[in-house]
Amino acid sequence: MLRIECPWCGVRNEDEFSYGGDATLERPSDDDSIEAWSRFVHTRKNPAGKHTEHWQHVNGCRAWIVVERNTLTHEIYSTAPASPILPAGKKSTRGLNT
Repeated sequence: MLRIECPWCGVRNEDEFSYGGDATLERPSDDDSIEAWSRFVHTRKNPAGKHTEHWQHVNGCRAWIVVERNTLTHEIYSTAPASPILPAGKKSTRGLNT
């Protein structure tokens, strides 16, 4: 099973997280063409190897994190907060044996 380190909660099983997509994509501006938006929404690369992704800790602190992992081996190289601010009303459990 894949083990992902949440910056706030520590290492957890993959089933506590939800995949959020490619973290390297740039969102088109509001006035970009329909074609640009269509490519952004529907066209995805399927990289083999090192890739940067968004994941949400849905069964934990609910924070979004950025995970750099190998899509072939599932080795995780790094995790980091997608935002430095923890979602409102949540407390870190980092360091607890949960």
